[in-house]
Amino acid sequence: MTALPKDLPAHEIGPGLRGFWQALPREGRFLLSTVALQHLGRGMTLPFTVIYLHEVRHLSLDAAGTIMALLALVAAVMAGPMGSLTDRLGARWMLIASGVCQSLGAAAMGFATGLPLAITGAVFMGLSASIGWSAANTFISALVRGPLRQRYFGVNFALLNLGIGAGGLIAGAFVDVHAPITFEIIFLVDAVLVLIPGIWLLGPLRHVHARAAHPQEDGATASYATVLRLPGMGWVLLIAVVSSFVGYGQFEAGVPAFARSVSQVSTETIGVLFAANTVVIVLLQFWVLQRIDGHRRTRVGLVMLVLWFGAWGAMGLSGLLPASLTAAVLVVVFGALFGLGETLLQPTLPAITNDMAPDHLRGRVNAAQSTAFMSGGVLGPLVAGVLLDRGLGGLFIGLIVAGLVVTGWLLLRLERIISPEVNGIAAQPLEPAEA
Repeated sequence: MTALPKDLPAHEIGPGLRGFWQALPREGRFLLSTVALQHLGRGMTLPFTVIYLHEVRHLSLDAAGTIMALLALVAAVMAGPMGSLTDRLGARWMLIASGVCQSLGAAAMGFATGLPLAITGAVFMGLSASIGWSAANTFISALVRGPLRQRYFGVNFALLNLGIGAGGLIAGAFVDVHAPITFEIIFLVDAVLVLIPGIWLLGPLRHVHARAAHPQEDGATASYATVLRLPGMGWVLLIAVVSSFVGYGQFEAGVPAFARSVSQVSTETIGVLFAANTVVIVLLQFWVLQRIDGHRRTRVGLVMLVLWFGAWGAMGLSGLLPASLTAAVLVVVFGALFGLGETLLQPTLPAITNDMAPDHLRGRVNAAQSTAFMSGGVLGPLVAGVLLDRGLGGLFIGLIVAGLVVTGWLLLRLERIISPEVNGIAAQPLEPAEA
């Protein structure tokens, strides 16, 4: 794999965002510079895909949820082979392929007047996701390491959400369920903007391959069986499945569907929900990063769960006050609290995963986590579609709360297995033995 930069200790990284930027290698700065712009189009389509399929293309909520689940299913099934290819071909080429697939998928979805083209779009977008997670995390890990890596994951996530939130706000004010062309436009914008990283990957970053140099290291075979034998890896994968089911698997499908069909809020309110989510992440992510340095990442995850309990409580309460100003406010509160929880989750779980991964397995380790994450994403839209289509909003919220409890138990189990260094605690020097 491309040689990693020097591991900077936390005290050598200057304070604030400026110190972080100065500590970054030139390649890392290039990679971060267009993150927000490339996700602007995704932000336009993400909050409204289910609404678009249901209210514009007149598919049932069951069908719309199934299409979103298909996207996640393709991502989950293909993540394993794509992770192996990442180790063999390098993350750079895989990121380029991911952008092309997402572009094709968005274009197909934008003109999906029926099931066949909607399914085609979902398949291409799922294939992009199967490549993107593993390749992006592997590429980042080839550029930065140590405390700088955790901060990079957090800043990258904040910029990603800046693009998504701005896109959601723009689309919320622009799209009209009675004018299909408004949805076609936002999907085409997504198809173009997602190709922007190719400018760097084919130019200034073409020397960063992020490819495993040898198939074996210290006699260990590069395989998924080896990945599963890494200490704590099984618990990391379970956390990814359950947290995805209660989190991002619902954020794309269950949250808009619940807010629209149960809480009965407007599309503008849903746009503001995503905007509030983004504002919290962008404004607080770096502040959070500075305060979680040196703390156990598993304990940071528990704080995240407390925030998500509050978020889902607000969403459930909004369903009891449908079509009211209070319901709209509670839906927006959900977005803010959920986003604050994300600022704790996104820097920590990828850092745990990549700190436990040897270089020759990094693509596969990230792909395994991606598969687990997408598996939760398959179940999330399916369950949301089935329950909400049948008016079982209360059961839907209850199931989410149960998932949050399970995630907390899994984090405590993981803490007992992984090393303090993987959990974000610097190794303490041994005291000299007394004579």
